[in-house]
Amino acid sequence: MNLLFCINGGYISPLLDCLSSIVLHGGEAHYDAYLLSSDLSEEARQTLMQQAPDAVTLHFIAVPRELFDGFPETERYPQEIYYRLAAPLLLPPELDRILYLDADIVVINPLGSLYRSDFEGKLFMACTHTRELLTRANSHRLGLEKPVPYINTGVIMMELNGLRQELDLGAIRQYAAEHFNALLLPDQDILTALYGSRVKVIDSQLYNLSDRILAVYNANPAHHPHHDLHWVRQHTVIIHYCGRNKPWKPGYVGILDVFYRELKEQQKMMSPTEKR
Repeated sequence: MNLLFCINGGYISPLLDCLSSIVLHGGEAHYDAYLLSSDLSEEARQTLMQQAPDAVTLHFIAVPRELFDGFPETERYPQEIYYRLAAPLLLPPELDRILYLDADIVVINPLGSLYRSDFEGKLFMACTHTRELLTRANSHRLGLEKPVPYINTGVIMMELNGLRQELDLGAIRQYAAEHFNALLLPDQDILTALYGSRVKVIDSQLYNLSDRILAVYNANPAHHPHHDLHWVRQHTVIIHYCGRNKPWKPGYVGILDVFYRELKEQQKMMSPTEKR
């Protein structure tokens, strides 16, 4: 199973936790993890090589920063957020599909149901965290003639062969430059604007669940019975601690931090060879 992460030096610890959860619960015997980065020091690489689980083979791909000159970035949204958009052009040509994951993710059930899904002619599979009203508002903000689902880029399946033929980094750069003042979440805005119609939308309750998304779902009277922790344990594959609400930081609000705490307990019981 091919996995993709785009990181900087500040996300080593969450990435190692994410990889541990994948090995414990992802359901595969082996994983190839491709790490796109521009600033990983040799010390950080050695830490990852030494502490990543044995079932994971790490592949480091250095991304030239000049490739993304002119792309808007902030302290919260650094240049690395764009690397996933250009990944098909940076990854080895023999790969045909890959699962991109943000590092602030914990996997709690097998990934195969997502990884082996049919793209149905689309280039991406991803979730939307936005309801219809905001979908229309975002489409208007991004200058789209027709509304398309607003895509969350934390979990993305990529059909690499098709993307290598259709992905246009120049068009991405041009769109970013022309809509600079309208961009709020730059990578999500750009993916939605340029490729939203090429995304197969998948269930966020299964593949990209946060506390906010769980609360929104349960607040809808039409959704009965509610999705409680028992339901999540049985059905959800990917927990995404997106935004500032992270269980390894003070002040976490929600119930899904239980899966992170359980992961840390599981890690204590793992043998050294399982951890590495």
